[in-house]
This record gives sequence, C-alpha cells and structure tokens, in this order.
Amino acid sequence: MSETRVGLEDTVMDMLIKMSGGNPGALTVLARIMRESESIDPDNCLGGLGTVLSLDTHQIYDDKIWIFYKDVCGQDLVVLHGLLRAVQLGFMPESELKAAIRNERIDFEVEQKYMAQVREFLPAFGNRK
Repeated sequence: MSETRVGLEDTVMDMLIKMSGGNPGALTVLARIMRESESIDPDNCLGGLGTVLSLDTHQIYDDKIWIFYKDVCGQDLVVLHGLLRAVQLGFMPESELKAAIRNERIDFEVEQKYMAQVREFLPAFGNRK
C-alpha cells in the first residue's frame, strides 16, 4: 500500500492543502467536510477529521475529491460520507468506490443500497440537526 499524505505533525490547514493538491473544488469540499461532518455522521468520533483521514486512507486526493463529491455523490455530502462509511463497515468494496470515482458515477440503486446499510448500522447517520 502506498503512503498517505497526512502526518501526525500536520495542522488542519496543512492537511487540507496536502489533500486538495491545490485543487479549489477539492479544497471547498474538504472545508465543508470539516464544518458539516459532525451533524451528518455523529458516530464518527473524529468528526470531519475522521472523514478526511478516510479519504487519505483510500488515497482519494486532488481532483478525485471533487469528482467523488460532484459526479459520484451528486454534490451531496451525506452520500459522500455514506459511501466512505460503507467501505469502512465492509458493505462496499474499496475497489467499487475507486471504480465509481474513475468512471465519475455510481448506479443509483447501488448507492441507495449502501446508504440503507449504513443507516441501519448507524441510525443517527444523515439525520442532520
């Protein structure tokens, strides 16, 4: 497995810059993740940091963050969080997530299946306050 970009010594700003690779769309998505994750996924003990670290773990960087958010998730942060959680919880293979990002889409029924599995496992997920 290749190395991740984020290190223990990084500040939040360092982390966002490294993850976005200077891509303004990716930086915007990462900033929103940091602001909104706690209300989307209250069971994630690290909040937005946990979601960004999940992107790092799966090596989703630069324009791929923007493609994931815009084209795969339809600009819906709840779906973005849900698909990452689906991989983390073992419902969705990482290879399927990466294929969706490469192809810039995911089948709607497939997305809904994974979102339902995540919501069943994490009942507070996606219930914004």
